[in-house]
Amino acid sequence: MAPDGQDLDDWLADHGEPPLAARTPVLAYGSNANPSKVTWLREELGLTGPAVVLRARCEGLAAVWAAGFRKSDGQRPATLAAAPGLEEEHAVWFATADQLRVLDRCEGRGLRYQLVRVHTGRVTLFDGSVIDSVLAYTGRAGKHRMPLLSPAGRPVRCADVDQRRARFMAGRAALTDGLDVTPVHGDPSPDDWPDRLFVYGTLQPGLSAWDVVAPFVVDEPTAARLPGLLLDSGRGYPALRPGTGPGVPGHVLRLESPEDALPVLDEYEGDEYRRVRVTLPDGRVCWTYLWTAAVEGLAVLPDGWAEPHG
Repeated sequence: MAPDGQDLDDWLADHGEPPLAARTPVLAYGSNANPSKVTWLREELGLTGPAVVLRARCEGLAAVWAAGFRKSDGQRPATLAAAPGLEEEHAVWFATADQLRVLDRCEGRGLRYQLVRVHTGRVTLFDGSVIDSVLAYTGRAGKHRMPLLSPAGRPVRCADVDQRRARFMAGRAALTDGLDVTPVHGDPSPDDWPDRLFVYGTLQPGLSAWDVVAPFVVDEPTAARLPGLLLDSGRGYPALRPGTGPGVPGHVLRLESPEDALPVLDEYEGDEYRRVRVTLPDGRVCWTYLWTAAVEGLAVLPDGWAEPHG
């Protein structure tokens, strides 16, 4: 939700800004999770637009002090490392393409840090949404952004030692941060995540539009139920409104290449629907399509969509 309680996508639209579906989630830890860093990015690197930053619980991951120092101010920067059994609170920045380019410059992508998808641990927003394979800036191997190891041979968590003390710590650079990652080449697309689609109407297996989505699907569809309300649009297809209600039965599809599939599905759904990310009760985040027109007077479909015969 926006600060005034308005739906965040509606608030962004009112301000002429890209919706959440056009933003890429990036893990923000260390100084990037500090509101003052956003101000600095605006003043020094020309960051524009609202920063959509949501609190997140990180399991198996930790912000630790890096082995080197920043040339700009002589301070020791943070980096990310595997931390089995530990839990920390950080944030996820839903960044626009322009904001990602600013973060690339700030982090020295390709020089000091690399942009990767992190497969280690678990990142959960405070609404229960799981951000699997989250994007993050992590230290490049062989550079001064590898974790600093204490004399005891362990990384030093930022939560345990403040910046003032960190500047004077002795130790050596770790050879690895222990993370399982996939490097990102080029500009990441917001369509890349998630690779799941929740379908509840004609795109379901065996129904009239299954052939539209089937070429992009890998694995078997699985039954699921999304909190919300399903209604009969009266036009031969249903209308979805998430939130409270009897729940919407449907299927979760895994897409082999979301960036290829979603433009095709956007065209099929047309202007009557808007593509958004939604969260299933088990925390999985999926793309789905919401009805954008009025729903007053439409019949509720508590048992889901069944195509009319004849």
